[in-house]
Amino acid sequence: MSETKFVNNDFSDVMFNRHSVRAFDPTVKIDRAEIETMLGEAAKAPSACNLQSWHFVVIDTPEAKEKFKKSVMKFNYPQVDSASAIVFIAGDTQSHLVYRDVWQAVYKAGNITKERLDQILGTFLPLYENATPEFLKFDATMDCSIVGSQLLLVARAHGYDANAFSGIDFEHMIPTLGLDPKRYVPIMGVAIGKAAQEPLHTTRYDVKTQTEFLN
Repeated sequence: MSETKFVNNDFSDVMFNRHSVRAFDPTVKIDRAEIETMLGEAAKAPSACNLQSWHFVVIDTPEAKEKFKKSVMKFNYPQVDSASAIVFIAGDTQSHLVYRDVWQAVYKAGNITKERLDQILGTFLPLYENATPEFLKFDATMDCSIVGSQLLLVARAHGYDANAFSGIDFEHMIPTLGLDPKRYVPIMGVAIGKAAQEPLHTTRYDVKTQTEFLN
């Protein structure tokens, strides 16, 4: 992947001045090539055992938005309608089925030794092969939450605004997207575009009220 020259390369501004935008300028379009670039950059996020247990579905046409809205709660319609694109992130509970391929590629690239490869395949692969559905769902949810957070920042670095949202029909979203409900679990949507109005500025709790140190 070629190096991107970000519109906003000020990390402090990207992170601390990011706000959840729900009203977008509907005239702004984002080229699919740029969407793919943003997703590739977001996918640099860490994941459990490098399994990258995420799957992206991009909704960026009026027809796709109408189909998507069948499993979206009505209070989210305005951002779906006005966003340049919505990226729905689904968790892949079968990502471990290509576990050997993922780590063989790391080995062939010269990034780990054969001894380390054997250790990884002998330790973690059996853990996933014998895991419960609940474990696999939690694992995929964690990975997708991390990549979703990174996508919010990547979008802002590209000069866009974004909002991560739930407010969906969790039972029917995966079939609505045309995915296998036995494999994928719904995690979140990320609406991306240009803000049509000043977003709501919120405050955060004092971190001391939410932190404790284990002794």
